[in-house]
Amino acid sequence: MVDDEDYEYLNQWNWYTNKSRNTYYAARYATKNGKEIVKLLHREILNTPDNLFVDHIDHNGLNCQKYNIRNCTRSQNAMNRIPWGKSKYLGVSVEAMGRHIGRIKAQVRINKKVTCLGYFKTEELAALAYNEAAKKHYGEFANLNII
Repeated sequence: MVDDEDYEYLNQWNWYTNKSRNTYYAARYATKNGKEIVKLLHREILNTPDNLFVDHIDHNGLNCQKYNIRNCTRSQNAMNRIPWGKSKYLGVSVEAMGRHIGRIKAQVRINKKVTCLGYFKTEELAALAYNEAAKKHYGEFANLNII
């Protein structure tokens, strides 16, 4: 999906879907310095410099409308990630080994360092603690848990 104002310009190339880890992106082949390279649609739209990334706010790599994409650093892009692991909530984990099996922990990553926010009776309480820390440290890039 692209904005109407970008459609004609982008339509001069043949685009295909390119699977990357957890999502699909629109891509095309191009030539740079005599070598074939892959160009991603969202980077084309924002004219993203090589040292930056593009964040899809709704996590849909094929939604390249300008309201949904923004240039960012690698760290900012990671702030808007989706949950993975045993818990359905971001920043929440249920310990699976050792003497504390089943203990629920909330944590947040700040400047490449994981900070424990505490242990909680429920995953929902841990998710709320993560949300508060994410708002404080991640700002507009915070992807908050829906509880």
